[in-house]
Amino acid sequence: MLRFSPTLRLRALPPLLGLLLAGCAVGPDYHRPDAPPVDRYTAQPLPAGTASVAGAAQRFVVDGAMPEQWWTTFGNAELDRRVDTALRHSPSLAAAQAALRQAQENARAAGAVRFPAVDANAGVTRQKQSGAAFGDTFTFAPLTVYNAGVSVSYGIDLFGGTRRGIEAQAALADVQQAQADATWLTLAANVITASLQEASLREQVRATEAIADSQRDSVRIAERQQQIGATSLAATLAARSELAATEATLPPLRARLAATRNQLATYLGSTPAQLELAPLPLDAIALPRDIPVSLPSRLVAQRPDIRAASAQLHAATAEVGVATAAMLPQITLSGSAGSQTVHAGELFSAGSRAWSLGLGLTQPLFHGGELRHRKRAAEAGLDKALADWQQTVLVAFQNVADALQALQYDADGLAAQLAAEDAAAQRLALAQRQYRVGATGYLDLLQAQRDHQHARIALIQARTARLADTAALYAALGGSWRGDTSTEAAIRKP
Repeated sequence: MLRFSPTLRLRALPPLLGLLLAGCAVGPDYHRPDAPPVDRYTAQPLPAGTASVAGAAQRFVVDGAMPEQWWTTFGNAELDRRVDTALRHSPSLAAAQAALRQAQENARAAGAVRFPAVDANAGVTRQKQSGAAFGDTFTFAPLTVYNAGVSVSYGIDLFGGTRRGIEAQAALADVQQAQADATWLTLAANVITASLQEASLREQVRATEAIADSQRDSVRIAERQQQIGATSLAATLAARSELAATEATLPPLRARLAATRNQLATYLGSTPAQLELAPLPLDAIALPRDIPVSLPSRLVAQRPDIRAASAQLHAATAEVGVATAAMLPQITLSGSAGSQTVHAGELFSAGSRAWSLGLGLTQPLFHGGELRHRKRAAEAGLDKALADWQQTVLVAFQNVADALQALQYDADGLAAQLAAEDAAAQRLALAQRQYRVGATGYLDLLQAQRDHQHARIALIQARTARLADTAALYAALGGSWRGDTSTEAAIRKP
C-alpha cells in the first residue's frame, strides 16, 4: 500500500486548492460572429467615384481612415459650431452617458463577488432562559450578553457561475457604451441633416420670393397693357392667378423652415426662444471630395448598433452559463472570530474569544422545474440575440449600400437639374423679351415662369440631397472607430 508523507500532502494542497477555486466555467464561450463573406456593399463593384458635376466629383477611398469629427469635412465653421454645441448641451447625449456610467458601476459591483465578504458586527442582548430546556423547573436570572467580532464568507466559483455573471454584467455595460456612441453619432448626423434642410428651405423661400417679385412686375405690365387695350382682361387675371399661386407656396415653406429651426433647437439643447443661429448659406457648405468607405469586416467592428448587438449577444451567451451553474453544487466557505461576554469591559479578554469555520455545500434537487426552464429561457435568449445581431448587420449593409448608390444618383440628378435650370432660365429670358415687344402671348410667359420656378426649387433640392446623402453615408459607416472599449477588461484591472 502506497503512503504519502505529510510534507508531500501539504505540497499538493495549494495546486489542488487552486484547481478547485479556478474550476471551470460552464456554458458556451462567446465568439463574435463572422461578418458576411462579401467584399462590397452593392450588387455591382463600387466605382472609383461619382460623376463630376460643375467640376466637383466625389472619390470613394476604400478602407480609408474615417475622421472622428467627420462633419468638419463640409468645411463650414457654423456647421462645426452647431455640432459642437449639440454634443456639449444635448440632454439625450447626457442621458446616454449617465446610463453608461450606471452600467459600468453595476458591472464593477458584480465583480466584487470575486473577493471574500468581510463584515464587522457588534451587539448587546438582554435575555432570560428557562430551565425547561435542561429538564428542570428552575429559571436563570436575566443577563446581558455583549458580543463583537468579524465574519468572513466566500463562495467558491467551482463551475464558473459567478464569472459568467460578471461577464454578463460587463457585456451589458458594453451595450450601453455602444448605445452612447450611437447617440453621439446620430446626434451629429441629425444636426448636419437639419442644418442642410434649414439652408435649403431658406434658399427655396428666397427663390420663391424672387419669382413672386418677377410675377408682380408681370402683373403690372399686364394691367398697363390692358388699360391701353393691348391685351385682354383674361391675360391680366391669368397673371394675378399665377402670382397668387406662387405666393400660396410661401407659407408652407416658411412653416417647414420654422419647424426645422425648432428641431435644431432641440438638438442643440435649447428652446426655440433661446436658439441663436448664424446664417448658413447653402453655397458656403463644401462638398466632401474624398469619402472613406470602410471594408465590410471593419463595418461590423465599428458601427455602434452592431457593437451593441454583439455585446447583447455576449451577455446572452454568459447568461446561459449562469443558468447552467445554478443547477450544479454551490460551495461556500465561512468563518468568524470575536468575543462574547456578560460584561462589556471584558470583551476580547482571555476566555471570551470565540471562532468558527464552516464549509457549506448546496445541491439543488427539486425546484419544480424552475432551474431547467430558466436554462431553456437563457438558451432561447441566446438564439434571439444571435438573430438580432444578424438583422442589425443586414440593415447596416443596406444603409451603406443605399447611401453609396444615392451619392452616385445624386451626382447624375444634380447634373440634369443644372441643365434643366439653365434651359428654363434662358427660355424665361426669351419669353420676357418677346412678351415686351408683343411677339408672344402672356400664357407662354406664364408657362416659362412656372417652369423656371420649378427648376430653381428642384436645383436647390438636388444640391441639398447630395450633401445630405454624404452625411448619411458617414453615419451609415458608423463614424470613426474608437478602438476597444470593452468594459470586461476594464473591471478586471486591479
